[in-house]
Amino acid sequence: MNTHTENHPFDYDLFVIGAGSGGVRASRIASQLGAKVAVAEDLYLGGTCVNVGCVPKKLFVYGSHFHEDFEAAKGFGWSFDNLKFNWETLRDNKTEEVERLNGIYDNILGNAGVEIIRGTARLIAENTIDVEGRTITAKNILIATGSWPRKPNYPGVEHTIDSNAFFYLEKLPKRVIVEGGGYIAVEFAGILNALGCDTELVYRGPLFLRNFDEDVRHFIAEQMQLKGVKLSFNTQIQSVAKQEDGSLQVSVGSAEQNEVRVVDSLITAIGREPKVQGLGLEALGIEQKQNGSIVVDDNFQTNVPGIFALGDVIGRMQLTPVALAEGMALARHLFNGQAINMDYENIATAVFCQPNIGTVGYTEARARELNYSLEIYKSSFKPMKHTISGIEEFTFMKLIVDKDSRKVLGVHMVGPDAGEIIQGIAIAIKAGATKEDFDSTIGIHPTAAEEFVTMREPVKE
Repeated sequence: MNTHTENHPFDYDLFVIGAGSGGVRASRIASQLGAKVAVAEDLYLGGTCVNVGCVPKKLFVYGSHFHEDFEAAKGFGWSFDNLKFNWETLRDNKTEEVERLNGIYDNILGNAGVEIIRGTARLIAENTIDVEGRTITAKNILIATGSWPRKPNYPGVEHTIDSNAFFYLEKLPKRVIVEGGGYIAVEFAGILNALGCDTELVYRGPLFLRNFDEDVRHFIAEQMQLKGVKLSFNTQIQSVAKQEDGSLQVSVGSAEQNEVRVVDSLITAIGREPKVQGLGLEALGIEQKQNGSIVVDDNFQTNVPGIFALGDVIGRMQLTPVALAEGMALARHLFNGQAINMDYENIATAVFCQPNIGTVGYTEARARELNYSLEIYKSSFKPMKHTISGIEEFTFMKLIVDKDSRKVLGVHMVGPDAGEIIQGIAIAIKAGATKEDFDSTIGIHPTAAEEFVTMREPVKE
């Protein structure tokens, strides 16, 4: 359904603001379906995920895990002399890979016939955008500007480092505080600790990883402490002061008392907010939620016809594959007439803390809220590798089953490669697998994953 004709009143059929996961996917598919498309980007191609998110984060997780792998190797007969770690090598190799990916995104858009406009785009009227003084019109406008790290607001906040700057740290801190209780803070604390930094995670709530399964939250807290991360819950940072020697004096407080910590860096990861500053949403009266996220209907349309939004900026699920799916669905809807049916149920996700978390479906608390009658299966064991590695690490697995339909409603895992294992299980959950389907599946021996098909006895109520 190509909307573009010679006497088209608009410069473009689709103008996309933001070349992150959602924006790139939407522009590429729209262009392949015959639309005339441009995308504006004022920062970097590939968005958060490629530049300061999933990709560099996972490379850092791999890099940091070698320390433990070398320790584990001793139990398997390997010995090493003069092990050295060079932060600059890891950081710079990561940056090189990120830049390679930026180039790939450039090629993806170019090969699809999408015009890339470098600059900051702003809405100035319906169907009209300003990019650095140039006025552009488009039949459809898509806002895919993503999210940005939220800044704390205590005195001395200018001495803190956010999650973006973390990936470009000049040198590795010997002593570090990570502030936050979401998956980013938990992953960063794991990376820094595994790289040999004296690491403390400070979170104002009673336990991190809200919205994850309660058993998973407690289990990972235990495992992180075993690995040497200091966890300070119900604790808030009051102020930060820079010392003459460059170190930071951090005042840390709970309801009962205040303490002072001296560290080399304070990394804040207290959440992300929609990146909507300077977009011109107010001028057009585009509806936003209190936190700034853009309100859209089931077709990703805002309250202004012809203006759409998707990805992190709408604040549904801040996950790269979700933005990709949304971008594809919108492009096919606008230029191929396909209905959008985004299904946000049973989206599998992983946290690359150490050990990893993998999860799909309901948490136990959510399933009980929905009044399911449940059977719960749990298993905790030392992975085979660690029976002779000397490393104190355990794996945890949990199945949440609906007693009536026998369907498996939720699967949760903490352990090595949890993300890889849960991805396969997510297909079964999507297909509606029952506990009996799990039970009649023959396991692969010896693996940790086989535990999911050998859990015979539910835990006592």
